[in-house]
Amino acid sequence: MRLFLGVDGGQSDTTALVGDEDGLVLGMGTGGPCNHASAAEGHHKLVRAVSDSVSAACAQAGLEARAVRFAAACFGMSGGPEDKQALLREMFPAGAVVVTGDAEIALAGATAGEAGIVTIAGTGSIAFGRNAAGRTARVGGWGYIFGDEGGGFDLVRQALRGALRAEEGWGPPTTLARALGAATGCGSANGAMHRFYTEAWPRARVAGLAPLVDEAANAGDTVAGEILHNAAQQLAMLTASVRRQLWIPGEPVRVAWSGGVFRSGLLLERYRYLVELEDGNRAGPPEHGPAAGALLEAYRAAGLRPRLRQVPE
Repeated sequence: MRLFLGVDGGQSDTTALVGDEDGLVLGMGTGGPCNHASAAEGHHKLVRAVSDSVSAACAQAGLEARAVRFAAACFGMSGGPEDKQALLREMFPAGAVVVTGDAEIALAGATAGEAGIVTIAGTGSIAFGRNAAGRTARVGGWGYIFGDEGGGFDLVRQALRGALRAEEGWGPPTTLARALGAATGCGSANGAMHRFYTEAWPRARVAGLAPLVDEAANAGDTVAGEILHNAAQQLAMLTASVRRQLWIPGEPVRVAWSGGVFRSGLLLERYRYLVELEDGNRAGPPEHGPAAGALLEAYRAAGLRPRLRQVPE
């Protein structure tokens, strides 16, 4: 029996799936975060996270990880694959080893390996697409300093700006100052700003406050509502740019969304409306998650196109 491996190496956790050649998922395992591999600490975390997740997936499948040689393996890594390729190929000398970015496996999972576009809005944001001819395009993903519009960190950044303006008297009133102050335990937008500049509030923790914007907007806060409206428009623009690069006008295109930001009903409704204004677009939720996408890309590397079965939630 030929075995295949897909790994989603993220900044918060790592997930591995093991499947047989017919697309049946035999086991799933999780591990810690995969940091950048260039620093010594990052190297150690990556090795441990991937090893732990693959060992757990193999154990669930009734396999001994050290005895398995995979027919093909795909690793979709947050932060890019460049500094991780040699290490992962050495750890898992499979028949074929693909080391790629997290956007690629997110698309493969979202569309079950078919052509289309995925727009991801988690801590940051990016859109990625692949057409029927295999051509790809990516838009965004510039990081929190220069981009990531519509991502969780950007939502909180815009919320803090609005709160600071209101608190200093040169912006419209908003409940966001009180919400951010309470969430950070300092009682004011100015205090929250100073907390966000400390090591105790890394980007992912700041981005975790994005639901406060949604709560305020649902309660009628106009500043929060405008932030969500603008974020949806920016995410739709990323999607539209990928489409223009890979498809002709009017051609049918499957679009999926992924990431925690889309849990906002207001943002998702606006995003979907804007995306489907383009003739031919049909937008919907992802069919599978990124780990399943990595497994599908492993099959693809071996020239197989099975339909996944019994994919864990």
